[in-house]
Amino acid sequence: MNWRKTIILAAAMSAAGTLAVVPRAPAQSFQTYRCADGTQFIVAFYPYDTRAYMQIDGRPVTLARRLALSGSRYSGGGVTLRITKAGTTVRRARRRATVCEPL
Repeated sequence: MNWRKTIILAAAMSAAGTLAVVPRAPAQSFQTYRCADGTQFIVAFYPYDTRAYMQIDGRPVTLARRLALSGSRYSGGGVTLRITKAGTTVRRARRRATVCEPL
């Protein structure tokens, strides 16, 4: 099942920002972000899954939901995504966290 999500996410991003038509699936949420350091990524959330599926630096990354005192925190594959009322940040291995804005 995990490879299907990866394929759907990759197809959506390969169409130069246009979403691919997917067969009748539960409502998913795709969001594109641009960060202060120039990073751009897409993240997908599925209502039946606690994980986040991200496409960053040209590769898919599955992020598991982690314990957070406020907001949401997801991490995996050297990437940490934090979503709070104050904003969204992403941190990659050996790099500082950067503030990101939805497009």
